[in-house]
Amino acid sequence: ITGSEDRHVRIDEAPDMSVHEADQAVKAGAFLLDVREDFEWEQGHAPDAVHISLSEIGGRVDELPTDRTIVCVCHVGGRSAMAADALNRGGWKAVNVTGGMQAWEAARLPVVDSDGQPSTIG
Repeated sequence: ITGSEDRHVRIDEAPDMSVHEADQAVKAGAFLLDVREDFEWEQGHAPDAVHISLSEIGGRVDELPTDRTIVCVCHVGGRSAMAADALNRGGWKAVNVTGGMQAWEAARLPVVDSDGQPSTIG
């Protein structure tokens, strides 16, 4: 991603993983990237996630690791699929979490608010 070119994202090219696979990947060192909007993040997110909304990724690529897999998550999986696809085309190794934070919460994986307290995704 460089921020200006290739605005037509093809979401069918991003590899997917389940929330349980994502949880294990993060525990093994993958970078969990939450691409939801600020208000969604503040309501509830995975404890190990880093928040960069989809619209900000192009301008914040220097914050993304190049030496490990980026696991992208959003609310249900659409925005994170776009992010993963764009990151893969930009040279990163990225995957999409199928079902997003809805599936994460449904699987009873931890969700915290912006203060780190147990929460829900709202």
